[in-house]
Amino acid sequence: MLTVDGTEGGGQLLRTALSLATVTGTPFRIENIRGARPNPGLKPQHLTSVQVVAELCDADVDGAELGSDALTVRPGGARHTSLRADIGTAGSVTLLFDTVLPIAATVDEPFRLTATGGTDVKWSPTVEYHRSVKLPLLANWGVDASIDLERTGFYPAGGGKASLQTAPSSLSRFDLDRRGDLERVDIYSKAAEALADREVAERQASHAREELEATAIPATIQRVEYVEADSMGSALLLGGVYERSIVGVDALGERGRTSEAVATDAVRRFTAFHATDAAVDPFMADQLLVVLALAGGRVRIPRLTDHVRTNLALLGQFGSAVDVDRQTDGTLLVEASAHPALD
Repeated sequence: MLTVDGTEGGGQLLRTALSLATVTGTPFRIENIRGARPNPGLKPQHLTSVQVVAELCDADVDGAELGSDALTVRPGGARHTSLRADIGTAGSVTLLFDTVLPIAATVDEPFRLTATGGTDVKWSPTVEYHRSVKLPLLANWGVDASIDLERTGFYPAGGGKASLQTAPSSLSRFDLDRRGDLERVDIYSKAAEALADREVAERQASHAREELEATAIPATIQRVEYVEADSMGSALLLGGVYERSIVGVDALGERGRTSEAVATDAVRRFTAFHATDAAVDPFMADQLLVVLALAGGRVRIPRLTDHVRTNLALLGQFGSAVDVDRQTDGTLLVEASAHPALD
């Protein structure tokens, strides 16, 4: 049985281990879960990921309790393809989807997971990022997946509801070392209905377009909307469509932060990424590693973050052969062979 040190890794390390363990049939024990965090151990969103994966594959699990600092998972061979989950807080629904997506992409039947929680919350990609950036990008390499959003959930109340659906997929080798020229930036802006009188969604979108066009970057407002939500909030996504890739930068509104400040922050981070030669954004660099380790291929990422570093080490523990080559511009070329479990 593999033993994983979770001290330096956050929830992403646990999610990656759950995905790889299920696909490869490898039991593991993770100790010191989120040990370096101010509030270590399993939180509701992490526990929900464990419970969903356990139900998905009939896994035997020890230590699946709130606050637990150690967990043992023995994946089963079953694959249940219709699941429901309630995080119970504003914990991220999209991070839960990230956990099961690599598993669902290797299942020979349609899969559906409906989850409630936070759909647009801090420290996680928004639902629009998944729908307009991640899933369209993965579709180029054989992942057939979509997300239906029934209700938006902002912090702190959560209350969002969304469903991840996949069809039988055929993963092919990734080739993302070059992104090509930028064709346009698509702008998606939304806010809670209670903010409509202040035109929050319109202001986010129009200010982002103005700032992008001021730097000679073509931008198109694709959607501006107001949604029912239990908490007030707003979200903005800038989706950069390149010849060979799609990247995304999202930003969230919060009390005391103007719509213009939200847009300025998103544009600043997008232009900083655009100045590099990376093929995927920092969010995708972290999330893509699991699928890359399974399908094989190569991807050029912006930098070596703590998440990327700990995930790379974990991939090796689960039998993936991964090489990292630093480029002259500071970006990293990550290359992996297809995992033997999928041969």
